[in-house]
Amino acid sequence: MNFKLFLLIIGSVSLSALAQIALKAGMSSVSVQHSTSFENWFATLGVAAVNLQVVAGLALYALGAVVWLLVLAKVDVSFAYPFVGLGFILTMLLGWWWLNEPVGLTRLIGTLMVASGVFLVSRS
Repeated sequence: MNFKLFLLIIGSVSLSALAQIALKAGMSSVSVQHSTSFENWFATLGVAAVNLQVVAGLALYALGAVVWLLVLAKVDVSFAYPFVGLGFILTMLLGWWWLNEPVGLTRLIGTLMVASGVFLVSRS
């Protein structure tokens, strides 16, 4: 695997992690929270659809998907897909840093175990 391809893989995974953070921030906003209801999910969907953070999260997912398609054009999916596991680490760190989410020891160990698996698969 060359360096450019590695950057594409990391870029796609990073875009997906950023998308998760943006979506969580948008769905946690006051306007969306006030409209959140299982009985009237259509209204909630409407409010979420105009939330800039939700829209940004969806756009980041779309861009990440385009980058991922470029990756899949060059490498086996069985090689590339384990790198998606790195998104767990990045999402956890971004959630801790940006959203002030707690990261306990059990969550940290579990996430590092996923990263270890990604490392082992990437060496094959």
